[in-house]
Amino acid sequence: MKVLIVGGGGREHAIAWKVAKSPKVEKIYCAPGNAGIAEYAECVDIGVMEFEKLTSFAVEQKIDLTIVGPDDPLAAGAVDAFEAAGLRVFGPRKNAAILEASKAFSKDLMKKYDIPTAGYETFDSPEEALAYLETAKMPIVLKADGLALGKGVLICNTLEEAKDGVRALMLDKQFGAAGSRIVVEEFMTGREVSVLSFVDGNTIKIMTSAQDHKRAKDGDQGLNTGGMGTFSPSPFYTDEVDAFCQKHIYQATVDAMKAEGREFKGIIFFGLMLTKNGPKVLEYNARFGDPETQVVLPRMKNDIVDVFEACIDGTLDKVELEFEDNAAVCVVLASAGYPEHYEKGFKIHGLDTFRDKDGYYVFHAGSKFDADGDIVTNGGRVLGVTATGATLKEARANAYEATEWIAFDNKYMRGDIGKAIDEA
Repeated sequence: MKVLIVGGGGREHAIAWKVAKSPKVEKIYCAPGNAGIAEYAECVDIGVMEFEKLTSFAVEQKIDLTIVGPDDPLAAGAVDAFEAAGLRVFGPRKNAAILEASKAFSKDLMKKYDIPTAGYETFDSPEEALAYLETAKMPIVLKADGLALGKGVLICNTLEEAKDGVRALMLDKQFGAAGSRIVVEEFMTGREVSVLSFVDGNTIKIMTSAQDHKRAKDGDQGLNTGGMGTFSPSPFYTDEVDAFCQKHIYQATVDAMKAEGREFKGIIFFGLMLTKNGPKVLEYNARFGDPETQVVLPRMKNDIVDVFEACIDGTLDKVELEFEDNAAVCVVLASAGYPEHYEKGFKIHGLDTFRDKDGYYVFHAGSKFDADGDIVTNGGRVLGVTATGATLKEARANAYEATEWIAFDNKYMRGDIGKAIDEA
């Protein structure tokens, strides 16, 4: 098979690594890819939103399967474009990707179909949102309705903070058009858990659990980021939690989308909050999480191409997902100043150390080759250093040991990824 992966981040590197393990696959292309992905795939200089160029390339190269990684092209109809060209493609169509592309849509869907989530109100007018805040209980959560690179969520502890947040989202357009409409949501407390799943329109198969660390600084301080590290499995995702979610959240979401005429094929990522009143949905994503993918796929036993094809063909019920009885931790190495201002172009040292190390992985999120052929930093999140271990504590120790093998100017990371493990 010839496979095309659309995207160029750590998630796509992990997917490319996993796809390369399939005996069915002969050649992988990635558009646009990055310096790490280049080890497994031929990188093609086409942007993720250039649908016409992407589909033309896929037709010319006789691509057998395309996998769309990021949220923006999914929300804009990349899958529809590939299907219109008669191509096999993995991911939700535009009318299903709205599950992530509009927070208001997903909240309304959960309300309509009794899927547990936080109470909320939706606003198109900043004046109405500000007036509502005067009567609301603090702390409170503000969410940009549209896509904001995983950063469009503000947790506000005081009325003043909340008012400033409304102005930042709706008037200052901190996240562009994504904040033209906002969701104001009750603040929930509890453990957060991420659960990824494969969906074929009818059947849903849950992968192993994980937990992300969104804030830039230790102790969950600082600004929201795309994710500073993850661990899998979550010790807080118990059999009891799973049973509740299987009954009230997972299949219910798939059935709700189908009932709305928005059949979902691809990945549904459930962001859950384990509250004292039971698990509730924080958010949905319509694709693999980044960096959750970097800890989930190294633990997955299945040939991922078989699973992708089963989702496309509606035969997921015949697939049994299997995961290693181990644990994985990913620590993101970022550029100092991320997620705001940071410098790029610094040479990365130590990548070869990972080549002969079983159970250690380095997934590139923001890297490229410079004019001399050296790999240099090219983003806020640069690398995801992942390690496995028999236990979460062992995996965590291994991951932090491996971060020391890598050096580049302005390297920054959190020192407490997976600290919750110690409290479990």
